[in-house]
Amino acid sequence: MTTSIIINSVYTLIATLGFNILENVRGKNLIFTSLGGGLTWFVYLISSSHISSSNAACFFIASVFASTYSEIMARMLKTPVTTFVIGAIIPLVPGGGMYNTMLQSIQGNINASLSTGLKTLATAGTIAVGVFFVSSVFKASSLFKKKLFKNKKFKSHC
Repeated sequence: MTTSIIINSVYTLIATLGFNILENVRGKNLIFTSLGGGLTWFVYLISSSHISSSNAACFFIASVFASTYSEIMARMLKTPVTTFVIGAIIPLVPGGGMYNTMLQSIQGNINASLSTGLKTLATAGTIAVGVFFVSSVFKASSLFKKKLFKNKKFKSHC
């Protein structure tokens, strides 16, 4: 089981590498954005093997990991966070669900289309909430640090 998880993660890393090349990510950022995609998928697969009851929780855990990885790498490499977050969450995007929703709709299966569409929307929303949560925490912590250092500098000059 772990061998297949690792192999799937390596395939995902390669697929993310191809996507990042198409998106004109260059240099060392290309390597680290691709690594983020592979690691995100690894986290998703590990969490889905341990949490079999909730698919949304697995996507949330993976998107929180992807966003945390992206925030850290962006600060280390002095690159905008979006460069890393797009590459890291691309394996999680529910493209198959979107395709199946449209396919069911075109075939006239309204109930199946609505069911698949709601699951896909829930998955996309879960990913967005995970990214937003981590982004908000990092932003709040940086504002808190700035305010803390500003107050210390002010007090030391008095």
